[in-house]
Amino acid sequence: MAAIQVFNQFPCKARVKTSSNFKSISKPLITIPMSSIVHRPVLSTGGIAVSRADFRVRATEAGERGSAALTVADEAIEAVEETERLKRSLADSFYGIDRGLNTSSETRAEIGDLITQLESKNPTPAPTDALFLLNGKWILAYTSFVNLFPLLSRGILPLVKVDEISQTIDSDNFTVQNSVRFAGPLGTNSISTNAKFEIRSPKRVQIKFEQGVIGTPQLTDSIEIPENVEVLGQKIDLNPIRGLLTSVQDTASSVARSISSQPPLKFSLPGDKAESWLLTTYLDKDIRISRGDGGSVFVLIKEGSPLLNP
Repeated sequence: MAAIQVFNQFPCKARVKTSSNFKSISKPLITIPMSSIVHRPVLSTGGIAVSRADFRVRATEAGERGSAALTVADEAIEAVEETERLKRSLADSFYGIDRGLNTSSETRAEIGDLITQLESKNPTPAPTDALFLLNGKWILAYTSFVNLFPLLSRGILPLVKVDEISQTIDSDNFTVQNSVRFAGPLGTNSISTNAKFEIRSPKRVQIKFEQGVIGTPQLTDSIEIPENVEVLGQKIDLNPIRGLLTSVQDTASSVARSISSQPPLKFSLPGDKAESWLLTTYLDKDIRISRGDGGSVFVLIKEGSPLLNP
């Protein structure tokens, strides 16, 4: 390096053409310290010069952005998996509780905790802006609405039980139908109410009931007669009265055909009890959680959802 610096300090001669002849002009060269020269290998990128240092910085930044994108994707997947786990846990907690009628305080608290966790992960913060999700038939799986408990516990007739409670929403016509289906030894029947709803906020709808309907009984045309029945621990043979029971079966079949041809019975609802409201706090393609008057909560599962299968 010292030899190079000494070499740079010697003058050199250059020939310059003039009008008469060539003359030698002595002119010193510019001294450039070698320490000021920075060696930066250059990469060719389509005609644009990029240093290796710049390339490493840009590659690192791209890598960091890619890692961040992967992290966000992983977190989104985990959030979806957690929500699905909560939905399944909530659906499993409904087994054997008869929509909330036969529920201990401990189980009710556990269900309430699961509901709160799901509400915090609501994927549809404005349900009334997603009417396509609200549309369709929803099966009531759980409620804390105590006014339904007498209906669930006694039914309306002896040997008749509540088979299904559902709500069907037609978002195109802004209508709601609440229906209760009863099952008995001779068939099924339903009582329903028809209502209109209005959107009052991104989560709240106002419901005005207009009409009640008692459906046409769907009676069975075939009654299975067992060979014996057990009463108070003793078996009673039914063969001696099978002929009488067969006659009853024939009569039931005739009545079933006659009643099934009748139209449903419709009646108006009193105006003072014909309005209500619902606040939807969770909504996706499978589950809907709504809260109503008095803090009551309703959990409904969409017809056809695998969550209806235990």
